[in-house]
Order: sequence, then structure tokens, then C-alpha cells
Amino acid sequence: MRPFVFINAAMSLDGKISNEKREKVRISSKEDFEIVDRLRAESDAVMVGIGTVLSDNPKLTVKSEKLREERMKKGKQPNPIRVVVDSKARTPLSSRILNDEAKTIIAVSKIADRERVEKLREKAEVVVFGKDKVDLRALLEYLYSKGVRKLMVEGGSEINHSLIKEGLIDEIRVFYSGIIIGGAMAPTLVGGKSFDPPIRVELKSYEVLGNGVAIIWRIYRM
Repeated sequence: MRPFVFINAAMSLDGKISNEKREKVRISSKEDFEIVDRLRAESDAVMVGIGTVLSDNPKLTVKSEKLREERMKKGKQPNPIRVVVDSKARTPLSSRILNDEAKTIIAVSKIADRERVEKLREKAEVVVFGKDKVDLRALLEYLYSKGVRKLMVEGGSEINHSLIKEGLIDEIRVFYSGIIIGGAMAPTLVGGKSFDPPIRVELKSYEVLGNGVAIIWRIYRM
């Protein structure tokens, strides 16, 4: 068994989630930020790949005090569990994702440096799945066993690709912003190699939010 898994992302009109330098770029509207915060609050865990940790240094916590209080009234922690897919244990010890605002799980593979793993264990739970890269299916099954029923994935493009390739994504929510970033090498929603044949999705819903539109796509299952 695994959780319900959905990707949440914001991208420019030309399909970019960042610029060529992979710097953090404000893409979402104020309205979208508020909805994303609620989606995060409604999730049991939030997952990112190591690339997002290194480029954005996110906290992945719920910003709204009201939403945190709503979680606590339901007997939950103020913030969802934070999960990092980090095959080689490269998460910097100074990362904001390792602060004490929420529980953090770092998923590594067997090739991860043991000394690095032990240092990370001082600040987070470290689990090992996979030989040279994290076994995502095994990780999701582990999260399910820990009570995670709804998992929000917040990037980046490589982890998105891996999860879609493994058939582990149920829905994709994308906010298309009224900006153009450009750049042939700028990352898109899904990195990696092309899917052959392409992955089919079906439209579930859409909503105009400020100067952009949020669309939810459901992964098409044969």
C-alpha cells in the first residue's frame, strides 16, 4: 500500500519552473500561495528531491497559524512530515529543512557516505532504500506504514520524472503563471528522459488565480 500522491508545481507560460541558473524564481500568485499552504496543511507529508533542497533551501512548513491550529485540533502536529529523497546523503546540515519545526525523514541509498548519514541522523530520521538510488516505491510503502495517507510532492523536475516513471503519481496540480522565463536549459516540470509513449493525463479541474490559472490533471490509468 502507498499514499495518495500528488505533485504541486508552479511554472511560467513557457513551461519553466526556474531559470537556467536554477535559482528560486517567484512564479506563483498570492492567491496560489494561499492555496498551496492549505494543500500542504491538508497533507500528511511533503516530499522534495535533493536538488530542491540545494537550490531553494525550503522549510516546507505551513505558513498560516490558523492552518497549523486546525491541524493540532485534529490531533496532528502543526506541520506535515518533511521527506527528502537524497540518494547520496548530500543534504547540508545547515538546511532549513532540518530545523525543529517539523519531523524530517531523509531517504538515502546504500551508496550514501556512512559518516554523512550518521551526522544527518542527529537531526532527522534517515532511512535506506535501494542500492545506488532511492527505491521510491519502497519509500512510499514505508511512509504509508507510518500513517502517511496523502503525500504532496513539491519538486523538482528529476523527482517528478522518477515518480511518474514508476507509476507512483495520482494527480498533478500546476499553476501556470503569466510570466515568461525563457532559457533552453531552464528546468521544466518533468526532467529526465522522454517518455515513450508519452504519459496520458486527463483534465480534472481548473481555476483562475490572479494572473494565472491552476489546473489539476489526473494520471490516466489503463
